[in-house]
Amino acid sequence: MGTLCVSLRGLFLYNTGMTAEEKKNIAFFIDLASDWVRGGYSREGREYCFSDDADTCGTEEAAPSAHRATDPHVMVIGDVSDSGEDALLLNKMLASIGLSRESNCFITNIVNYRPPENRDPQPDEIAACAGFLESQISSLKPRFILCLGEFPSQVLLHSAEPVEKLRGRLMDCKTAGMAIPLVATYHPNALLRNKELKRPCWDDLKLLRAMIGSAAGGAE
Repeated sequence: MGTLCVSLRGLFLYNTGMTAEEKKNIAFFIDLASDWVRGGYSREGREYCFSDDADTCGTEEAAPSAHRATDPHVMVIGDVSDSGEDALLLNKMLASIGLSRESNCFITNIVNYRPPENRDPQPDEIAACAGFLESQISSLKPRFILCLGEFPSQVLLHSAEPVEKLRGRLMDCKTAGMAIPLVATYHPNALLRNKELKRPCWDDLKLLRAMIGSAAGGAE
């Protein structure tokens, strides 16, 4: 039941044309039911961080995953749903190598909602959403995957290594019966907190750009 609650929360509260208030009400109900199953009501007074699907932070540019290419060259996978500075920086990162969420990227997350108090996603939340992410990969068949941060990199590569050990090289993501070239790098939020990570992140983006260019040249 607890896993079902997490799964329902992720699927129904993400990109479904709902207002922030509607999402908040459903999230509260699902969390309340989940707490009851686990033996107690422990989330009274918690804050939720949802946005209207049609208008995130008042600008189209800031929407974390509202624009998605239907035939993407690259699937960008983060940890949880982002907005604000994170999303704006991600837009700039993608644009620097000729990518755009509107035309050739599909942006998603291993957990498609923001956990309370901005905490890291828990293993049961990641597991509950794993099937949904795999179905996205299977359906869209991206040419490349860009993982942002430690959690998605570890999940997609089935590794316990930190992102520092996984970045800087091209690896294969074996999922949904496919082997898709994957580049791991730092999450935009990490770059905002530590400017020294910008250089290695740029190196990772250049690696991805080179692989995309090589694939395009080979297809001609």
